[in-house]
Amino acid sequence: QVTLVESGGGAVQAGGSLRLSCAASDDISSSYCMGWFRQAPGKEREGVAALDSDHGTSYVASVKGRFTISQDNAKNTLYLQMDSLKPEDTAMYYCAADPGLVACSRGYSYVPNFGTRGQGTQVTVSS
Repeated sequence: QVTLVESGGGAVQAGGSLRLSCAASDDISSSYCMGWFRQAPGKEREGVAALDSDHGTSYVASVKGRFTISQDNAKNTLYLQMDSLKPEDTAMYYCAADPGLVACSRGYSYVPNFGTRGQGTQVTVSS
């Protein structure tokens, strides 16, 4: 089973940028669907972004145009570039992976249900 380790979180002011990284222990080029979800205190987990089996992308509406998900297969690493950050983006961010075809077909909203996740990295955006 793949293990995932996130990094890159931190505290920034509104309008700033962060790039989250997720290092995978296994080849993620074709064996897994990958995505990001977040959870703020007292709130439900929320799918943020996903890569599907054809390397298309999907995003929750609140981050479209601001966040970009990408993958470096040579490094087995998933990224989330976050620009124009807002205070409402404050949350713990998790990288997730799933080998199943169902996961690949359901887009960002299914990412919290993926079979494997990392330990999370905190993102805090101040106004």
